[in-house]
Amino acid sequence: MCQVGYNLSLCYNLPTMVNAEVTRNSNENAMSVIRRFTRKVQGSGIIQRKRGLRFATRIQSPYKVKQRALKLINRRADFAELVKQGKAPVKPERGGRK
Repeated sequence: MCQVGYNLSLCYNLPTMVNAEVTRNSNENAMSVIRRFTRKVQGSGIIQRKRGLRFATRIQSPYKVKQRALKLINRRADFAELVKQGKAPVKPERGGRK
């Protein structure tokens, strides 16, 4: 993606093509060009979007969501019953200042 010269560009296969391009100024060394290019890429959000797409999870089906909710309800009811019987420690209420 980077050429041998000082004209650096970066593009990914996004729905809309995003380019981060930096051209070398007259009195500028290679390190400052690379630094400007890095800042431009970070500012454009290309890498964050690609990582978000890479690690995105699939949406669960309504059946799976319902099964998980029912399991959680049963688990909470069981724990409440154990607390009532004195077999489980009572967790203190979470909250701010009183």
